[in-house]
Amino acid sequence: MTRILEAAIERFPIAGAFTIARGSRTEAVVVVATVRQADGSIGRGECVPYARYGETVESVCEHILEQGDAVADGATRADLLTLMTPGAARNALDCALFDLEAKRLGRPAWEIAGLEAPRAAVTAYTLSLGDPDGMEAAARKAAARPLLKVKLGGAGDPERIAAVRRGAPEARLIVDANEAWRPETLEANLAACVAAGVELIEQPLPAGEDDLLATIARPIPICADESLHDRAGLDALARRYDAINIKLDKAGGLTEAVMLAREARARGFSLMIGCMVGTSLAMAPAMLLASQADYVDLDGPLLLARDRDPALVFAGSTVHPPTPDLWG
Repeated sequence: MTRILEAAIERFPIAGAFTIARGSRTEAVVVVATVRQADGSIGRGECVPYARYGETVESVCEHILEQGDAVADGATRADLLTLMTPGAARNALDCALFDLEAKRLGRPAWEIAGLEAPRAAVTAYTLSLGDPDGMEAAARKAAARPLLKVKLGGAGDPERIAAVRRGAPEARLIVDANEAWRPETLEANLAACVAAGVELIEQPLPAGEDDLLATIARPIPICADESLHDRAGLDALARRYDAINIKLDKAGGLTEAVMLAREARARGFSLMIGCMVGTSLAMAPAMLLASQADYVDLDGPLLLARDRDPALVFAGSTVHPPTPDLWG
């Protein structure tokens, strides 16, 4: 075999807890795909399995390793688009092959992908879901950050939004309901967001139950997250959404994400480049798309108690492109 494929589960503690409408956790559990070439070159890619999409760390590891023979026989990133379905497993392997290609050719991954050289970007900083008093305190602590992403959870969200605005009166705000709103609460929640000066609302209604978004006035742009994974889902978003959140773990890798970004732009969607809670190795490939995005949400490492070494460099909320020793 000229190439050997490996998959490993790794755990990184979260600083405190990360809480959204679907639950809370205190560690990030990631899967790393490693492709080793006979000449000693190594490519790595990280993914974050997500139960919302039926993934576990064990199933994702299994799906990666199922491609061992194909990788050994020289499977390319383009081949993965037909060999694997979109999701975390394909993301880790796609990014590992990207990294390997860059290292073997001595060319940066952004150049291979046909993109502009990445540059530093301001990332959103996430405030976990909590009670209004706790979220106001968290907002006050993060008030110097220019862009805050507020996790919401359904009942009581107008009070949460108002509390965050009190805590961070100057910060730009986006909110993420993670599918927790319902048709009967949509009007009141939208009004609260307008009153707080929110710029973007992410996935207010459950995926597959969002027809209402096509029939209402949208005073704030609405961004699809759970309702969109890859290019195949773009048609279904017409008239419902104004923006999309591209996450490599949903799209199934940087290769698909680059094409998704281009097609979405051509259809008039604004772009957010987002992430699951992972390490700098997971954020590094997504940084290649940051310059194309209207919103960058790559704060995963900022939420961890410890990151990888080497890691991405953060200066406050400004994240810098990866160096080759990390990825690409």
